[in-house]
Amino acid sequence: MTTAFKSITCCLILLLMSRPAMAETILHSVTGYTSTDDGLISFTALVIDDDGRIIAIGDDDLIAEYPDAAGIDGAGQYVLPGLHDAHGHVSSQGFLNINLNVTGLQSLEETVDRIAAYDKVNPAQGWIEGWGWNQVLWPVKEFPTAADIDAVVADRPVWLRRIDGHAGWANSRALQLAGIDDDTPDPLGGKIIRDDNGSATGTLVDNAMALVDTKVPELSKEDYRQAFLAAFSEFTSLGLTSVHDAGISIDEAEVYMSMADNDEIPMRIYAMMWQAGANLDAIGKPITGYGRDRLDIKSVKLMADGALGSHGAAMIEPFEDDTENRGLRMYTDSELNAMVQKANDMGFQVAIHAIGDYANRQALNAFELAQGGAASPLRNRIEHAQVIALADIPRFAELGVIASMQATHATSDMNMTEDRIGSERVRGAYAWRKLLDSGAVIANGSDFPVELANPMYGLYAAVTRQSRAGLPEGGWYGSERLNREETLHSFTLAAAYAAHQEGRLGSLEPGKWADFIVVDRDFFEIPESEIDDIQVLQTWVGGELVFERCEDENSIDCDTGG
Repeated sequence: MTTAFKSITCCLILLLMSRPAMAETILHSVTGYTSTDDGLISFTALVIDDDGRIIAIGDDDLIAEYPDAAGIDGAGQYVLPGLHDAHGHVSSQGFLNINLNVTGLQSLEETVDRIAAYDKVNPAQGWIEGWGWNQVLWPVKEFPTAADIDAVVADRPVWLRRIDGHAGWANSRALQLAGIDDDTPDPLGGKIIRDDNGSATGTLVDNAMALVDTKVPELSKEDYRQAFLAAFSEFTSLGLTSVHDAGISIDEAEVYMSMADNDEIPMRIYAMMWQAGANLDAIGKPITGYGRDRLDIKSVKLMADGALGSHGAAMIEPFEDDTENRGLRMYTDSELNAMVQKANDMGFQVAIHAIGDYANRQALNAFELAQGGAASPLRNRIEHAQVIALADIPRFAELGVIASMQATHATSDMNMTEDRIGSERVRGAYAWRKLLDSGAVIANGSDFPVELANPMYGLYAAVTRQSRAGLPEGGWYGSERLNREETLHSFTLAAAYAAHQEGRLGSLEPGKWADFIVVDRDFFEIPESEIDDIQVLQTWVGGELVFERCEDENSIDCDTGG
């Protein structure tokens, strides 16, 4: 920890503890940046009122303009707006730290060993649940089988979701409890992976996962609360001040509201109700600015297809490496159109998961119909927008549809994407530059826990289109890269715009909440290769310190806030 950071930490805490009611605070002598509608601006001073909102931003001349303000010498530290993740799964991220985590393991054998070890240290647990396997990382890139788990755990059910959440891997006991045998038909929008003899192997794709999911013991509201608390602590330590939770149940919505009532949410949550059915009917109407402006529930999440890695993305033409397969379509056109119309009529924005070019076209068509062919004030969204037919790219801007994308998906998927869809369709894959140049708004995020939640990895991927090892040289389809100003905008003001929050969040401007982070280096001046190494020193939400990095994080005296 630098001497300058120690100084600013001490001064900030002492001043906030001692300042009188309704006092103003001026943070000065910093190197700060913020996106605005007029472009990037830099500043050295920021004035905050006692309510936690920004009064003024500018240079150190503000010290003279606010002589009664409590002054904080920033000692040259680097300040950015709080970062937003426009697409993640909050409870899943929290449970990642509670259940079995097999993320990143490099072989089937290593993954099975992890399952066996977890079984030994959790003998009283009923079901073993987990997340993160990815056969693409394994030497033999084939789906795993129930027999693989049975070899180490056969006496109780095991159920592990793939890293993208679009496939599940069960042992024989879990398949038995779910009533899955060789004669079980594939459900609409799902697939039971079978061997050459037609026998179910233990891997279930997309809607077929529900066959097992319905047998897993239901989570309690306290389970969700603990998962949320674990996730919030992680997010604020990473510089995230706002997260869009992409698909919640009515139980999760009620837990969020209860936590907001009890002042247990140290950041901003923009939540999307899962599906336009009973959950939406239970909420009834959009919720905005709940609990000291910490919670909005005003969007609906729908699924048009599966994922690229599991061959579940809905494609117009078959996959290059599976020529009989066009992926999984979750709904007919009429079904999707009806759900979009219902949610929009109730005043809810709709966010549709679409990976393949067919799913993106289907989503755009549904929005065009619901919106009467024009842009909608509801700012409907397509989540992921990974593979888009070139002819459909201009339709995002024409219809005012937000492209809610995740930069690290491109760098994680670059090792398989061209194999899946070929050299022609890849021109419309992760097409950030084409979308931005067409006039579309890109809201950036991570899709945690599919990807790591650290937004610095997303900033790095957006600017470089490279792995964290710096490959390939020049970036994967490097012409689609964003510059640093566009990247910061996509993780701040554009993400706020995608949530109808640009009037109160997303930039450091007068009237908005003082949500900002102090970081250890200058995002706009350091080499590209260092962007993913940026460390968050402090996170502030509404003028409150919710995270502080300690010099010795192992110390029992280390207080990391929120």
